[in-house]
Amino acid sequence: MQYTIRNVPNSLDEALRRAARDRGKSLNEVAIEALARGAGIAEDRSRQRDLGDIAGSWRKDAAFDRALAAQDTIDEEMWK
Repeated sequence: MQYTIRNVPNSLDEALRRAARDRGKSLNEVAIEALARGAGIAEDRSRQRDLGDIAGSWRKDAAFDRALAAQDTIDEEMWK
């Protein structure tokens, strides 16, 4: 199958060309890999290693705060 893609933003063009140069691949190969990753069908599924999917989702929980505070107490009997 052959595609023609128009109006590629300069920043995307530069990124794809840089990736092709860095990996020693053709622009076509790198573009196909990027399309496959974007479509969720890439063979080399890399694991997400950040917490972006849960960042900012913290909610106040009084029971959790009490449990955490209990861990910070010092048992004087154990330190004699």
